[in-house]
Amino acid sequence: MSRRTEIRVSGFGGQGVILCAHIIGKTAAIYQGEHATMIQSFGPEARGSSCSAQVVLSDETVLYPYIQRPSILITMSQDACDNFAPQMTPGGLLLIESDLVRPGTLPQGVRVLGIPATRLAEEIGRKMVLNIVMFGFFAATSGVLRAETARDAVRTSVPAGTEELNLRAFDKGFEFGQSAARG
Repeated sequence: MSRRTEIRVSGFGGQGVILCAHIIGKTAAIYQGEHATMIQSFGPEARGSSCSAQVVLSDETVLYPYIQRPSILITMSQDACDNFAPQMTPGGLLLIESDLVRPGTLPQGVRVLGIPATRLAEEIGRKMVLNIVMFGFFAATSGVLRAETARDAVRTSVPAGTEELNLRAFDKGFEFGQSAARG
């Protein structure tokens, strides 16, 4: 039986949603020898509007690249959580930006883990790396990717000259995720 993992990354334009999804697929396909597809969607405006990406990971060729019911949802905004959380597979994993998503609005029947990714990114020195903090959190909590391959994918996916900043962001999210997974 083949393994198929359906993931949605969501938030609003300007948060790096698409890059986060791209790195998830790149880690699986290039660094772990699996198959991956990604489809992205933007609202009518680019920055500040709704944005999401669908990622399918599989140990076989992906014949249908659209997700039906994500088993993992990464959400970096309240609107995205409200729109996509009801579509999740029961028992799925919901990863939230805990400073931007209200705990009282979360669905029942899914495992919810939160991280203050924006705040952690600001502590590192650049708010714009919150997507890489979220990616590190995802890598630590989902069990889908190996840490070393995820770090390699970050290093080769970010703009030249920002590698060290982004790797610090990844490490911060990964460490937070390891603590959250244990607790």
